[in-house]
Amino acid sequence: MSLHFTDEDFLEAWKELDKPQLEGGWEFFTETMGVKIYRLYDKETGLYEYKVFGVLATCTPELCADVYMDLPYRKQWDGYVKELHEKDYDGHSAIYWEVKYPFPLSNRDYVYVRERRDVDVDSRKIWVVLAKSSPQSPLPEKSGVQRVIDYKQTVAMESDGACGTKVFMNYFDNPGGNIPTWLVNWAAKSGVPAFLTDMQKACGNYSNYCQKNKK
Repeated sequence: MSLHFTDEDFLEAWKELDKPQLEGGWEFFTETMGVKIYRLYDKETGLYEYKVFGVLATCTPELCADVYMDLPYRKQWDGYVKELHEKDYDGHSAIYWEVKYPFPLSNRDYVYVRERRDVDVDSRKIWVVLAKSSPQSPLPEKSGVQRVIDYKQTVAMESDGACGTKVFMNYFDNPGGNIPTWLVNWAAKSGVPAFLTDMQKACGNYSNYCQKNKK
């Protein structure tokens, strides 16, 4: 039984693999490296929520899910990770993640919970990972690092019918502070497709990593 996410949360996540839900103000933002990105303006924060649709052509969804969930491995291939680990805070598990930002901006850090489910739907196998901020986790803020307290991410993956993976990602991130518009746009237009490309490369190297680390 999940304490953080409902069955409905998981259902809503994988449904967009079949039919993107873009009513209610979603607008096409960009398409790059085979990845389509849509965005929705959030009036309360002045920021955008994003939906991402793409294909990772050279790795299976099960492998993608394993790589996505492997925090120690991510520190090997994601150059923006400063610190990343999972531990127990007062009886519940949460993840601490510090992200490098370009000078002169302060790094951002997150404390969040996540859950993976491998779902069988009408003989289809779908891998879903949900994540969201966990402000109740008692982790003190670091000096010089901006804590992100409003973060959510959904990832759903299934086979593309060949050797690859169809990916749907939905995320919102309020980094706080004064982030230049160019950096926000770069992160959305280039950062996410680049992350997926890097993850595809990481999938290709995962078996070697596991052998070296005897997973």
